Amino acid sequence: MNKIHGLPLRVANDNPNHHLWNNNGVWWLHYTVYPTALTSERVRKSLQTRSIEVARARRDQAFRNLRETMRAA
Repeated sequence: MNKIHGLPLRVANDNPNHHLWNNNGVWWLHYTVYPTALTSERVRKSLQTRSIEVARARRDQAFRNLRETMRAA
């Protein structure tokens, strides 16, 4: 398990588009969170862009925001 922005996320180091998914030209962020040891929840969010560069930047910002939310909890 790798850490991205301080979060434990599975990442293929050779894939700069980790956690990104292109659906009919629009990039989406998707990942799985584990609220408890027995449950999991898929998170999918449209990044509202057709640009891979913008999608990567928005993914990184979303993970930074998630890390900050987890620290505050």
